[in-house]
Amino acid sequence: MISLHSKNENPKRRICVLSSGGDAPGMNAAVRAVVKMGLYRGCEVYIVREGWAGLVAGNTTNAPTEVRQSRRAGTYKGKRDTEGENFAATYGEGELLQEGAGEGLKGRHILKVGWDDVRGWMDIGGTLIGTARCAEFREREGRATAAYNLVSLGIDALVVIGGDGSLTGADRLRGEWPSLLDDLEKSKRIDSEQRKRHAHLTITGVVGSIDNDMAMTDITIGAPTALHRISEAVDSIGSTASSHSRAFVVEVMGRHCGWLAVMAGLACGADYIFIPERPPTTEDWESEMCNLLKSHRDHGKRKTIVIIAEGALDRQLKPIKPAYVAEILTKRLQLDTRVTTLGHVQRGGKPCAYDRLLATLQGVEAVESVLDSTPSTPSYMIGLKENKVSRTSLMEAVKATASVGDAIEKKDFKTALGLRDPEFQENLEAFDYSTIIEPKKDMSRSQNLRIGIIHVGAPAGGMNAATREAARFCLARGHTPLAIYNGFEGLWAEGGNSVQPLSWLQVDNWSSRGGSELGTNRSLPADDFEKTSEALQTHNIDALLLIGGYEAYTAISSLKKARTHYAAFQIAMAVIPATLSNNVPLTEFSVGSDTALNALVDACDAIKQSAAASRNRVFVIETQGGKCGYLATVGALATGANIVYTPEIGMDLELVQKDVEFLKRRFALDIKGKSDGRFIIRNEKSSQVYTTEFLTNMLKEEGKDLFDSRAANLGHTLQGGTPSPIDRARACRLAIRCIKFLEEHSTSRQAGAKDDSAAVIVIENGQVRLAPIADVAKNADDKNRRGLHPWWLDLRHLVEILSGRRTLAEGRHHEDTIGATS
Repeated sequence: MISLHSKNENPKRRICVLSSGGDAPGMNAAVRAVVKMGLYRGCEVYIVREGWAGLVAGNTTNAPTEVRQSRRAGTYKGKRDTEGENFAATYGEGELLQEGAGEGLKGRHILKVGWDDVRGWMDIGGTLIGTARCAEFREREGRATAAYNLVSLGIDALVVIGGDGSLTGADRLRGEWPSLLDDLEKSKRIDSEQRKRHAHLTITGVVGSIDNDMAMTDITIGAPTALHRISEAVDSIGSTASSHSRAFVVEVMGRHCGWLAVMAGLACGADYIFIPERPPTTEDWESEMCNLLKSHRDHGKRKTIVIIAEGALDRQLKPIKPAYVAEILTKRLQLDTRVTTLGHVQRGGKPCAYDRLLATLQGVEAVESVLDSTPSTPSYMIGLKENKVSRTSLMEAVKATASVGDAIEKKDFKTALGLRDPEFQENLEAFDYSTIIEPKKDMSRSQNLRIGIIHVGAPAGGMNAATREAARFCLARGHTPLAIYNGFEGLWAEGGNSVQPLSWLQVDNWSSRGGSELGTNRSLPADDFEKTSEALQTHNIDALLLIGGYEAYTAISSLKKARTHYAAFQIAMAVIPATLSNNVPLTEFSVGSDTALNALVDACDAIKQSAAASRNRVFVIETQGGKCGYLATVGALATGANIVYTPEIGMDLELVQKDVEFLKRRFALDIKGKSDGRFIIRNEKSSQVYTTEFLTNMLKEEGKDLFDSRAANLGHTLQGGTPSPIDRARACRLAIRCIKFLEEHSTSRQAGAKDDSAAVIVIENGQVRLAPIADVAKNADDKNRRGLHPWWLDLRHLVEILSGRRTLAEGRHHEDTIGATS
């Protein structure tokens, strides 16, 4: 075993992870990923309790820092399993950290951790390793002490999870590192050999901030969950506001960034928002706000919701406070107004699916960044750009973040807004249009269109939000939005009652409603081209917006092909992919897939609780998704599943046998009576032979005394109830893009015959574009109803790594990096 002060010429990399600054949901998932990936890659991994304060405090007791050898490996097939015994040491017991602070942890802040020390952390909010402000670290002497604590434990890499302040401190520590070591050597706190061995400190930052205020990354850990908390609160407030015809002023977090306010306003159908980057356009903003809200009330609205970011300002940089806004609404509009400050509830609760996935992927990349680093590489910040985990210069990101605040202080609001990502600006535009009742002169079009909106295929969360935004955007531009009820069957129905104009007030509450308010089915135009053509002409439909999954893509493809025979089909057409399966070709995300993923995560959390209570139990959880394994694969990574089965990989006897052997070994390694249970996620179409029932029964038979098994078929519950705020906002953004596309390609009915006038809106590499049907068709696997090259397919190997299956299969037994809590 290598001593903490070993003179070994080739010591293993020792990675230390800490969380700092404000806590954010998903931090625990990031720590979990760093620990497990670090161990998988052969490193020793440490955690720091209480952030920078803990790093400065170090370990002040005489408690032993060597790894405990008290745990015992289980038995396997009645024999001592030597490989399992070695692997048991790597896994660890996983009790001390989760319990918080016992006698053995007093005065100790830097702890060596093992695999099971982070088991069960995925679905816990906040940060289990703690965070604290540290005045000492702001001083050079405090940083010197932190450096000494790292060197004394042989740690040469630091992963910091926090906001811009925490990451700025991290980069400063690295910048001063050589001079700090010089000081420590001069004061004889370290010797020359230690000085030489630790000449370079690797630092990698992972951004955890609920405000989503970091530049050079599209999203930060914690922001999606905070948006969930806000949306849940505003949805609840909306019902009581409507009951009493009240106004509510809701303050959300965001000192320098209005992302939460913009996204919540769009997702919840708010009437007005205030954000730091874009103050009200006039000095007399009070009148501007009241005039808009009065028009809403005059139109029949019974509730008024105003959302204010805590850092909201007017054009003279004077803070706009909720109490003052409430006073204005009460005095000028005579509204019964209440103020709600959500405060720290936005930081609370378990992380949503997006945050778990984001934190896991970034934690894994942080370890890879550490292992790839050299003395000449800069400190990296791990972020997400264009749906890909990215590495960015930490200081460049910090400087770019500070430039937004600088622009606001200079009253250069155009620059401040321009520094935000395009999605932020598009969502802000979508919100603005959703509040407009009468078309303005600069918004209305020379040609007013009759645009049909139809839902196709199975219902998905966000369909109604897309319809609401499309309808309101149409009305603001002077068009007539036509609701086509009950899909193509409704379009064909005699009497014309299934095709009706949508009004501004009619769609007001649709953002938060699940399912399909228009009604949907799987009928397609190809079932009756004649009736489809007649109906389009009868209702004088100039353009068509289809919202649905693979059926919607199939429908628009067939309509385009039939243009040569039916003149009525020579109109502009667009599809918004909306399906929990996320199987529409070319696009990375479909509306409804995030809602389904959250429904899956919630169900798995409840099932894990049952499995833990029952101890040695395996649950086989069946998901929907058709022949597309997106939901199962991403869900497995977001929930910490041990095994995942998808149609793309399939199932055979050899694979199932290996998985059964893995489960046997894994349960055998648990301390008796301490197993939390485990679960498998299986897509419904993974195999016609190895069904969920068959797999459950086989595991029950093979598990014998080690474990039993149960099945859970989630079925249509994955369609979700209330759509997730991510799906709502995404639906709105895509809807506006589609209506603009329909406008552009409908200047005349003849222009609509162009090949590029029929398209599917797709998200590729984080960018939104309208893809012509021909492009989509090239990437379609029509036989299996899915795309040919899904971006998420490679995530399956991470499921195997983080569950320990890959480690057991590859025989990675790092005896000198035994992973107990030291």
